[in-house]
Amino acid sequence: MNRLIHSQSPYLLQHAHNPVDWYPWGEEALEKAKRENKPILVSIGYSACHWCHVMERESFEDKVTADLMNEHFICIKIDREERPDLDNIYMDAVQAMGLQGGWPLNVFLMPNQKPFYGGTYFKNHQWKGLLANIADAFSKHEDQLAESAEGFGKSLARRETEKYGITAGELDFDPDDLAEISLKLSSQFDMEWGGMNRVPKFPMPAIWLFTLDYALLSKNEDLKEKVFFTLKKIGMGGIYDHLRGGFARYSVDGEWFAPHFEKMLYDNGQLVELYAKAYQVSGDHFFLEKVEETIAWLEAEMLQEEGGFHAAQDADSEGVEGKFYTWTYAELANLVGDELPWLNKLYNLKPNGNWEDGVNILFQTESYSLIASEFGMSEDDLKKKIKQVKNSLLEVRNQRIFPGKDDKILSGWNAIISSGLIQAYHATGNHHYLQLALNNLDFIKEKLYQKDLLYRSYKNGHHYTPAFLEDYSQVIKANLMAFEASGKLAYLEFAQKLSDYCLEAFYDESDGFFFFNNPKAEKLIADKKELFDNVIPASNSGMARNLHRLSIFTYEEKYGEVASKMLGGMKSLILKEPGFLCNWASFLLESLVPTAEIGILGKGAQEKAIGIQRGYQPNAIIAWSENMTETAPILSDKKPDSDGNALIYVCFDHTCQKPVSSIEETISQLPYLA
Repeated sequence: MNRLIHSQSPYLLQHAHNPVDWYPWGEEALEKAKRENKPILVSIGYSACHWCHVMERESFEDKVTADLMNEHFICIKIDREERPDLDNIYMDAVQAMGLQGGWPLNVFLMPNQKPFYGGTYFKNHQWKGLLANIADAFSKHEDQLAESAEGFGKSLARRETEKYGITAGELDFDPDDLAEISLKLSSQFDMEWGGMNRVPKFPMPAIWLFTLDYALLSKNEDLKEKVFFTLKKIGMGGIYDHLRGGFARYSVDGEWFAPHFEKMLYDNGQLVELYAKAYQVSGDHFFLEKVEETIAWLEAEMLQEEGGFHAAQDADSEGVEGKFYTWTYAELANLVGDELPWLNKLYNLKPNGNWEDGVNILFQTESYSLIASEFGMSEDDLKKKIKQVKNSLLEVRNQRIFPGKDDKILSGWNAIISSGLIQAYHATGNHHYLQLALNNLDFIKEKLYQKDLLYRSYKNGHHYTPAFLEDYSQVIKANLMAFEASGKLAYLEFAQKLSDYCLEAFYDESDGFFFFNNPKAEKLIADKKELFDNVIPASNSGMARNLHRLSIFTYEEKYGEVASKMLGGMKSLILKEPGFLCNWASFLLESLVPTAEIGILGKGAQEKAIGIQRGYQPNAIIAWSENMTETAPILSDKKPDSDGNALIYVCFDHTCQKPVSSIEETISQLPYLA
């Protein structure tokens, strides 16, 4: 055993029995490197990463390779999900070297932590050769490596705002900007398979959340249908687990067919939110099916007894990628009997397999209605048969050896799930979804918020690693949504408390943006700012949107001023590269179309709020209370009618229109893009 045996991270524990003398990141390893004047090897991955497992089997479990590593390097293993701050730094370094980023990420550092070389996955013979070459170079040309590392160190220390010419400032309003952003995005859509026109294919929820909102506010039916087309293709693809629910991280092809089979919490929370909104707008039960099945998977396989959700499920089981999810044709024929003909057509099954090694991925390319018509059934009858077949196949699949699970609980990722669950509650009226979300947020507050500090990770009854801006951003968002859904002031107050802490600990007055890590918490070689929206929206765009909404709920202008200046600084970059800045684009949309402030006060307020929330209204926030006591600032000047019954106030910039009592009248007061 090596020192990783004392870790909580499942990924680090996977390496605890390697012959490599691994250290976790920390003073012991860093001081040893300085004391012995040895280069540091930092190897970064995560538990659901397929190629991380491959490299471990080939190299880190090999005694000869381990001896080379132990003799010449101080070897540090990092779980990128526990320490995204370090992952950000060293991923930037590798890309600055002109190399492809990805995981496993292997980076060589000087004893002062500055990087001089790196890469991702290496085959064993390449890895041993690289280790030998670097060891030789360090012994003979340490000064040259140090010089190179100084250059990369300076590049890393350079501020992102300086790198991209960003200065926080006033926002120059122009609605035509939104049309330009939408046009640029649309030109990159894959018109045949949906999604963006690139391979591999990631769902990228932030892109479709912006596009859906823009389509609704501009009343662009064609654009709205493009969003629905993409969501249909993703939901029909092999990237979706048709038996249990839940989405894999991405597909390796351009057709959503063959995924890397790992299921990540953050993808599924965002996709539940997106599909719930699509169902609210369209009424299409296909979208509802994806929401309900994915939540059923989350509850059955990812929820732990205290109310937290585990981080991820692995791609591999029994050392084989996708083995848990795939089927031979003979297996399926034996299990479904007479139902095989329509199942065969529905999921593109092939006798010799539709994927590698003679197995089939369930991959839908035709609609339920078309399959029903072809096989002489009503659509309802087909859906009943699908449900029965899914249940019987799932029963068999559940007897297989399950993929590995990363059972740590991450505060930010859990909040993403809570946001998705709250949106699912609005879409369906299923109170159980809201209760799951509120239980989860209460769990985060109780277990991961200690002594006025949010923590990122929790496992075995212990919280550890102070949270990053990503965590604060997502927990604040989910608590604001919980306040809207539940009417409980405690959620708004907690969101405000966390936001105030972010302004105190993460905010950089010099350029008007937030650091990803708290610079006062730990001295790193660089303090990074996350500006670009990726598979998870950037923590800065998330915080900007949070502060904008918080200013409306609390009537405290200071939050809105910070948010507006952040958006002002990003605007030209959003116009230039909208595909990587769509959460920022959503904030631009919220700023150019005034955000509706809906306040409801009086008897029946909850019922009216639920009615408004049931039909998705982009760019609106809601606060409600049945009585006048303990209300949020947004409700402080609102009154019920003379009989005490609820009135609905639609306001913009704290100026309210005539109060109304019906949902229809409320909707008619909401703005659209001209």
